[in-house]
Amino acid sequence: MSQALSEANGTLNRTRGLGPISAMFLVAGNMIGSGLFLLPASLAAIGSASLVGWVIASVGALLIAGVFATLGVIRPSDDGLVRYPADALHPFFGFLSWGAYWISAWVGNVAIAIAAVGYLEVFLPQIIGPIPTLIATLGVIWALVIANLVGAKLVVRISASTLVIGLIPILAAIVLGFARFDPQVFAASWNVSGQPLAKAVPGSLVLIFWAFMGLESATVAAAAVDNPKRNVPIAAIGGVCLAALVYTLATAAVMGVIPAQALAKSSAPFAEVVAHVAGPAAGAIVAACALAKTLGTLGGWVLCTAEAGRAGAASGYLPKALSEVRADRKPVRDILLTAVLMTVAAFVTLSPTLIRQFNVLINLAVLLVLTVYILCAMSLVRFSGAIESPRLRGLAQAMAMVAGGFCIWMMIASFGH
Repeated sequence: MSQALSEANGTLNRTRGLGPISAMFLVAGNMIGSGLFLLPASLAAIGSASLVGWVIASVGALLIAGVFATLGVIRPSDDGLVRYPADALHPFFGFLSWGAYWISAWVGNVAIAIAAVGYLEVFLPQIIGPIPTLIATLGVIWALVIANLVGAKLVVRISASTLVIGLIPILAAIVLGFARFDPQVFAASWNVSGQPLAKAVPGSLVLIFWAFMGLESATVAAAAVDNPKRNVPIAAIGGVCLAALVYTLATAAVMGVIPAQALAKSSAPFAEVVAHVAGPAAGAIVAACALAKTLGTLGGWVLCTAEAGRAGAASGYLPKALSEVRADRKPVRDILLTAVLMTVAAFVTLSPTLIRQFNVLINLAVLLVLTVYILCAMSLVRFSGAIESPRLRGLAQAMAMVAGGFCIWMMIASFGH
C-alpha cells in the first residue's frame, strides 16, 4: 500500500503554491512505496505476462485518477471519499464508503506487516512458516501500535525518515535487474498459469491495483495547487503515469532475472534480484531498506486507520464507547481497536505460505477500495451538473461511467479467477 492518506494531508497542509510538476510527484509519491515490495512474487503465478495487466491497470488507474481530479476541481474536500457519496447520492452511501475504506485500511495494514516479515526473513530465515510468520506479523503489528500509543510525533518521524529509503530497493532492482536482464528467462516465464491470457490477466488486476492505492490523492492536492482547474488534472494523470512507469520497469526487471517458479517462492523479491546481481551483502542492504519502509508505512497507516475510526464514531458510524471522539486527545481506544482488528485479520487469513496470505489480504483490501471508487465515480455523474461547458460535462460523465465500469469489471474478474 502506499503512503497513508493522512500523511498526504499533513504534507499538503504545510505546503502552498504547488505547481503541476511538484504536485505530480506528490501524487506519484503517495503511491510508489511498500505496496510493490511483494507484488512480483504474487504475480509470478501468472509470469511476465503480468506486464499486460500492468498496462491495463494503468489505464484504469488513469480513468479513476481523472474522476478524483475532476471532483477535486468541482468540490475540493479533504474528506471527499466519504463526503462525495453522502452528498451526491445518500447519507447511507457515505457510511458505506467510510466503512469500506476503514475496513480496507486495517486489512491492508496486515498485508503491509506481512511484507515487512517477508524482508525480515532475509535476516531471520526461521520466521518463515505459518505459525512463525503469524507470530512475527503480530510482533510487527503490535510494535507499531505501541509506537502510535507513544505519540503521533514518533510515528511521523519514523514514516518521514523511511520515505526516501523506500525508493532504494525499487530503483536498485530496476538498474541492476536490467543490467543482467535475460530475455530467455523473461520469455520462459511469459505465461506459467496454464490459462489463456484472456482469463489469467484480468484475474491479476486486483492484485496489481494494490500498488495504485493512493491515486485519490489528487482530490487532496486541489487545495494546495496553483491554478487547480489546469494543474490538478495534470498532477493526477502525470502522477499515475510516473508510478505506472516505475512499476512496469521494476516488474520487468525482476522477471528478467529470476524465473517465475523461483520468484513465486520468494519472500523478498527485490532483495533477491539485487543479491543475484551484486552479491548477498547488497541484497541484505536492499532488504533492510524495504523492511524500514514497510515499518514506516505501517506506522502511518495504523494512525490513519485509528483517525478514520474516530471520524466514523464522531459521525455515528461506530459506537462512541470504542472511540476517542475529542480531536484534541490521543485516540488510544481507536488505536487499540485497530490493533485488535488487525490481530483478528492476521489469524483469520493464516495461510500455508506468506505469499498466499498476502494475496488474500490485498485482494480483500483492494475490492473494498474499489467499492469506494465506484461510489465516487457515481458521485461525479451527479456533481458534473456544475460544469458549465456541455462538452466538458459530457466528457466528465463518460469518464466517470467508464471508470466505474472498469472497477466493476475488475471485481467480477477477481471473483472468477
